[in-house]
Amino acid sequence: TGTLEKVVAQFNKEDHPFTVEWRPMPADTGQYFDKMRTEFQVGGGDIDVIGADVIWPAQLAANGWIEDLSELFTEEMQQDYLDSTIQTSTYKGKIYGVPWYSDAGMLMYRKDLLDKASLQPPKTWDELLSQSKKIQEQEGIKYGFVFQGAEYEGGVCNQCEYIWNAGGEVLDPSDPTKVLIGDEASTLGHEAARKNITSGVGPVAVATYKETESLTVFIQGDAVFIRIWPYGYAVATGGPAEGSVLKPEWVGVTSLPVVNEGDQSFCTLGGWDFCINAFSDKKEQSWKFIQWMSQPKIQSTFAIDAGYIPGRKSLFEDKELLKKQPVMELGRSSFESTKPRPSANPFYSDMSLDMAQAFTEVIKGDIEPQQATNTLSTKLERIANVADVTYNLGG
Repeated sequence: TGTLEKVVAQFNKEDHPFTVEWRPMPADTGQYFDKMRTEFQVGGGDIDVIGADVIWPAQLAANGWIEDLSELFTEEMQQDYLDSTIQTSTYKGKIYGVPWYSDAGMLMYRKDLLDKASLQPPKTWDELLSQSKKIQEQEGIKYGFVFQGAEYEGGVCNQCEYIWNAGGEVLDPSDPTKVLIGDEASTLGHEAARKNITSGVGPVAVATYKETESLTVFIQGDAVFIRIWPYGYAVATGGPAEGSVLKPEWVGVTSLPVVNEGDQSFCTLGGWDFCINAFSDKKEQSWKFIQWMSQPKIQSTFAIDAGYIPGRKSLFEDKELLKKQPVMELGRSSFESTKPRPSANPFYSDMSLDMAQAFTEVIKGDIEPQQATNTLSTKLERIANVADVTYNLGG
């Protein structure tokens, strides 16, 4: 959207003793992480402030690549941030990142079509399937539901949601070296994902879909439901300027379905942090810039202009901001039920590769859900055996 460039330019126009240069990095977070890791391994690189995916702080901190911010980003300052964003910024009791913006997986749907069919948003996956089939038949829409099933980090976000919303876990939240993915609930989650395809509700091509591909299907009017991040609401309701054929009043937002009726719905915490390169010789300036970027008025700018959901709790009570960015209110239930990926484990990037592969194979039908669960349990246990030593020794 150009918002970051605009905000950095605003900072540079103000009376500060230094200026900031923005270095664009790969849009794919996996490629971005690999690039950063390579720079760290050969001496640290020359980036001072790092825009970091929320899954990175533990991995970067375990290697000594980012600065401990505990004395700068005090507990009192942390109080205004969503608890889940603070959790992902913390490693072994110390905080290494300041939340820049937050994200949460959510279910977006065609409110006009559900209203026409006298339906309420689905609470379970089975309800979503039955509603999809009914509307597909009545309205001639191609697909009932699209999501992100490609072999990448976004697919892992979807996979975690299927597992959590079946009552399962990947790792023990209190011990990131203990693997729990081998239980029955994880298989039920994989089965729910696969059933969304075998039922005819979702296209087989979901196995290749990232955010752009799935969102394109929805805004063209070819799907009833979509699992997407909050920015998708701005795109879907943006009309022709965003390539959408949908009217704003046609689009609804709700929590993701669960396998068993009555269970709590969870969604993946996304978003980005500000971290300081441990090799930087401009740490004082870096911290001043982070403070400036984290102030409410700048977070509001990102929320309005870029669709980034602020990490500060207080901004969720800002009526003027809620009016300008309605998804913050519409998706409140999702923001309040986020869970972090198992990224507190310093070997999460290795685990994520195995998880992404297994999820895509389940979607494609190359392996059965039970086999995917068993294989992942074995692979993650092997990684965890190494991670246990690394985590407890501190890198």
